[in-house]
Amino acid sequence: VQLQASGGDLVQPGGSLRLSCAASGITFRVYNMGWYRQAPGKRRELVATITAGGGTNYADSVKGRFTISRDNAKSTVFLEMNSLKAEDTAVYYCNAQPVGVSTMNYWGQGTLVTVSS
Repeated sequence: VQLQASGGDLVQPGGSLRLSCAASGITFRVYNMGWYRQAPGKRRELVATITAGGGTNYADSVKGRFTISRDNAKSTVFLEMNSLKAEDTAVYYCNAQPVGVSTMNYWGQGTLVTVSS
């Protein structure tokens, strides 16, 4: 199983970025997918999730600014990030969990997002 995250970059406050996570080695359409982030010195936290059926959930801190989506044909999950703030600076990780199997979890390698002027 591989989860290849990409799209991280240095961006100014108020800017936008789109993260992608391409999955291989799994039947993507039956996996719930998520984005998590870990800032320096802090614990990893949930950013957004999208179920196999397309239902979404967001951390309060990103509601209205971030949008998670998926393309099952390309086995890819996206995170559209707008109105970025300095506190969004973190390594962003992609997560995959098969529907109905809470004991299985796969993680990508992370992509760095830095929001700074």
